[in-house]
Amino acid sequence: MIEQPAYTGFGFSDEEWGLLVGLPQSVLTAASAAESDGARRTRAENAAGLETIAAGRESASPLVAAVAGEIVSRVGDPEAGEELPVISPADPQALIDDVLVRAGQAATLLAAKVDEGEGGAYRHWLVEIAEQVVGAASSGGLLGIGGDQVSDSERRFRDRLSQVLND
Repeated sequence: MIEQPAYTGFGFSDEEWGLLVGLPQSVLTAASAAESDGARRTRAENAAGLETIAAGRESASPLVAAVAGEIVSRVGDPEAGEELPVISPADPQALIDDVLVRAGQAATLLAAKVDEGEGGAYRHWLVEIAEQVVGAASSGGLLGIGGDQVSDSERRFRDRLSQVLND
């Protein structure tokens, strides 16, 4: 007997599952790219985002738990000391715009394929990832002292993501 991929139990195609599995890490990267913070702060943001993604494995939502489990199996478990590489997009605004478009596509997909509880849990989890990333390291200041915990550009990304997802 051939074992079916986990996503078929949720009624998703391979392409749809790819969107849902790829989006959390893309949200992490876009939230980090919303403000140019330097390598140390970006590493802190990546760590906070990966921890939030990994925590999704414990979600009461089977969808969030399945997506989080697949992401951690692909990129590594922060509990095992694994870290994401620091990604510095050449065009941060283009990345942010792309992530927001894909978030809208995911929201539409979820509305069509799963009940509101599952869809809401996934959408809220994406916003929580962005929230943890933008709050992980202050921006501005000198030598890590002072600055804003969440910059205007980071806040704008988080708020736009929330709006696109209706969360």
